[in-house]
Amino acid sequence: MPSVTKILYYMFSALLSSISLGLMGYAMSTQWTTITMECGRDLFNGSAIIDMDLFRGILNRISCPSYGAITPFQVFPKLTETGAAPLILHAAVLCMLVLCILFSALSILISLYNSVSNPYETYMGPVGVYVCSSISACLSFLVLVIFVINVNVTNMAENLVQNIADTSPEDLRNKSSEMHIGYYLIIPYTVLCLLAIALIYMYDHAAYTRRKEQQRPTEDAPKEIMMY
Repeated sequence: MPSVTKILYYMFSALLSSISLGLMGYAMSTQWTTITMECGRDLFNGSAIIDMDLFRGILNRISCPSYGAITPFQVFPKLTETGAAPLILHAAVLCMLVLCILFSALSILISLYNSVSNPYETYMGPVGVYVCSSISACLSFLVLVIFVINVNVTNMAENLVQNIADTSPEDLRNKSSEMHIGYYLIIPYTVLCLLAIALIYMYDHAAYTRRKEQQRPTEDAPKEIMMY
């Protein structure tokens, strides 16, 4: 049976992973970004605004070319029609988020298992928590980078507007973007994954130090004792 200290450390690690999993689930269901572009031929007095989450979006056109046109759309079908690079990057983001959920769930299960058992030298021990939480943290960081690249560097937004509104390429300029709660929740998710790793490392390091102290070689013993 694990010690009370080990139970507390691993239960708290499972709690951190559970919170991060909840944050990830909410992040994937809410808005991620708003992209704004100027629209027009000569005066550029119109605008096109895209509000997007991972699966759905809304295009709001003001004099671009029509006034006050609001068009909802599904992200993946429209990206399939517009170009390969934005579709691949968006699909990569979604796949990595799903993997983050999977590895966070595994980290929770391993932490809970360690709170009631002692599989110390196997992959179900602290190594399992290290691996699962590290993969989750790395993938979530990549999501932050790739999503920004897809929004700001590729022509995803311009292609979406042109595909939905049927405008020519020269009608759009001065793209700007603003990230929202769905995107920013990935940051605390990453931090919580790292905290789960740090927590188990602290316990593992303390336990290793304690075992070493209990297994000191006999040459450290006083000479009077060694004579007997």
